[in-house]
Amino acid sequence: MAGREGGSDGARAADAGTPTWAQELLDHLRPTGRDVRRVVAWLAESVNGTASLRDDTAILAGTPLPLDEGLVADILAGRIASAATADEAGHLRLVRVEHPNPASAGVLAVARPEPFDRRASDILTHTAQVLELLLRARETTEAGRRLKRATSDLRLAILQLLMVEDTVSARRVAAGLWPGLLDTDTACVYVLEGSASERERLAEECLGVTGDRALVVRCPAMDKHVIVVTTGDAAGQALRSLVDRSPGTLLGGSSWQSLARTATAYGQAVSALAVARVRPDKAALYAERNHPERLMDPVALRAWTARLLRPLDTLPLHTRAELLATTRLGLEFTAVSAAKVLGVSRNTVRARMERVESLLRTDFTDLTVRATVHLALSTQVSLADGQGEHGGARQDRVRLGELLAGPALGAWARELLGRLDDDGRDLRRTLRSWIAAGGNAERAAQALAVHAQTVREHVRSAEPVLERQLIASGSDLYEVVLAHLATGELEHPVLLRDDPGHPDAPVHG
Repeated sequence: MAGREGGSDGARAADAGTPTWAQELLDHLRPTGRDVRRVVAWLAESVNGTASLRDDTAILAGTPLPLDEGLVADILAGRIASAATADEAGHLRLVRVEHPNPASAGVLAVARPEPFDRRASDILTHTAQVLELLLRARETTEAGRRLKRATSDLRLAILQLLMVEDTVSARRVAAGLWPGLLDTDTACVYVLEGSASERERLAEECLGVTGDRALVVRCPAMDKHVIVVTTGDAAGQALRSLVDRSPGTLLGGSSWQSLARTATAYGQAVSALAVARVRPDKAALYAERNHPERLMDPVALRAWTARLLRPLDTLPLHTRAELLATTRLGLEFTAVSAAKVLGVSRNTVRARMERVESLLRTDFTDLTVRATVHLALSTQVSLADGQGEHGGARQDRVRLGELLAGPALGAWARELLGRLDDDGRDLRRTLRSWIAAGGNAERAAQALAVHAQTVREHVRSAEPVLERQLIASGSDLYEVVLAHLATGELEHPVLLRDDPGHPDAPVHG
């Protein structure tokens, strides 16, 4: 039979006053024991029966029981608070369990062979109350996690906007939660490297020491990295103190850059990590060394850049900016890493780069091409600010060879590559062949008649001598490629191959 429960069942157990079960139930409220499934399992064992907790869609805990769906619907709707049934198979109690969401509820059902005595009834009633507390605590915790995750996603979205030079949108998004954070023209980017397992703790500590003075992002591409974009010196000092008390943590920092060059600053910070690994304090800032573009005629360089990138000028401004920013990151890092940083698929990154490759009518598998286009993209930021757009007809016809023929650049290139001459293994020849082979050790090995592992070892050996990372594609490698072009040890790349009017287009006899 079935009926609404109206009061005590009249049974009384001899040990009704024994506090053991109450103490056990209270133990489930301790921080280490808050588990709804464990509580329901404990309930079943304590009343010598079977128990389950369900809502209107699924079993939340325990063993499914055959229930009268009409009674369940009445309890879930709040028409009754509890119900009891009994038949030849045994006795069943159903109790409403309030959820944190007022629009929902659960049903706690317990079945046992014997009738429910006072002890069993008390255990059931108090267990329902404990479950309500646990569900409320879990919802609060989950809401906190959702808020934390949403805030983290928002920080990443702001970084991604900065990476593609959309500083206006980045400021708008940041203004809601961190007013004034990006109300500046310049910023410095730091990258902290620890272990992947400790990154969450490291990110939380970065948030703690920087407060609202910096943008802290868990790097989407490198699971050991935390990226910090700061607009003031105080945050940088706080991060250094954090590294001092965090064994195994490295810190690399960029030079100060405009917000539009956040991607450049990020690359500098990653490059500085290589120096931090060998520093006693495990921290390093990007060295302001003589970069090749600073040794070129600035007006001629900007004019050459504008002419090289002119095929993209027919695109809508948003599309052009998106393609340029994606290509800049894709050349600096791998397509996979660039995709993670930008929050798009790797196929999207490759498709955008292929479109730029097609518009420039060149081949990005050639390292000399990549280095040359990277030079143009690095210079393009100044063009976006309106500088150097009126170089005149002579400047508009400048060739890459003329940019690379300056005495200052030549002296820099000869000094840089000359560092390799003291090694008896002829690292210079190996490096030149490796670059000519597109950074492919196997093809370079065939050309040199050596083993591919020998090529890799030579390239790695050249890194500390040149003080630049070579294996990982990026600015360091492209500087070395430009040095080879400046000394004439590599042929100039083929650019805009189908544009006979461009100064760098190949001459057809």
